[in-house]
Amino acid sequence: MRFVYFTLIASIAAIMSCSSLSPPPLKPEFNAAQSHAQYVGASVCSSCHELETSHWSHTIHARVPHLAAPDNPKVEGCETCHGPGSEHVSDPADKSKIMAFTHQSGSTINQQNTMCLQCHRGKERIAWPGSIHQMNDLSCSDCHNPMARFSEKGLLRKDGISQTCYSCHQQQRAEFRKRSHMPLPEGKITCTDCHNPHGSITAPLLKADTVNQVCYQCHQEKRGPFIWEHAPVRENCLNCHQPHGSNHESLLVSTRPFLCQSCHTNRGHPNDLMTTANLASSANPDARLINRSCQNCHAQIHGSNHAAGVLFHR
Repeated sequence: MRFVYFTLIASIAAIMSCSSLSPPPLKPEFNAAQSHAQYVGASVCSSCHELETSHWSHTIHARVPHLAAPDNPKVEGCETCHGPGSEHVSDPADKSKIMAFTHQSGSTINQQNTMCLQCHRGKERIAWPGSIHQMNDLSCSDCHNPMARFSEKGLLRKDGISQTCYSCHQQQRAEFRKRSHMPLPEGKITCTDCHNPHGSITAPLLKADTVNQVCYQCHQEKRGPFIWEHAPVRENCLNCHQPHGSNHESLLVSTRPFLCQSCHTNRGHPNDLMTTANLASSANPDARLINRSCQNCHAQIHGSNHAAGVLFHR
């Protein structure tokens, strides 16, 4: 039995050592105009691009230029990523003769991203092919600026992760400004605490297999297992909560008791209990709908471990 156990461990270790989490470097794809170009050296680039050089010299890319092309020690600095520049030097006005990282350049998005993925491949980018960002032709340079250090880390285009994501995700930016929201505007979390922008097996690029697994990273007391499970809670946290922000308390999709009433229309209570006539603001408010409404009694709404907690009272 012990032999089988250690054999299994050895097999797992062997698989992990050969895992695609660290795949071999990609072969760079240059523009057609660069097919006969020669390397000219970083000093030639700096003679024209003085501003770019001054900004780039403070980045990590400036310190490790040879890592992008380990098989060619003559390649230095700029041409590691932009490709050989002799054709560009001969005709600087023709932007197609150099590998440029913009949507207006002569380089395709695939060529630009392949150049970046020579070094930045695998690990958290293992699911980049086929991800929603890759399928929508998002370029690495849409989120990152490798030529300047605008952010504390990651060489982002903005001064922070959330500001970079807001460039496209305006709807989520508005949701974070609602009355109840995740503590992202306060700087306690960032978008990448829940999402992996470089790829995931889920459509919303979650950093886990399901929404609930993402939520449980912080809300561990809701994980369970419980003796008495609340079905919609176990199915998906988003059945009751908005993920980014809501104008109702606790990021609820609607206010209580109407959220509960969307499923529990008449379960052990009078038909007219959960109506506007019985709310706290009405002429004859029902005491059972004041304060936390249904949760005044059904306090353990996420699940209960009490022997008598079938109705989540305790």
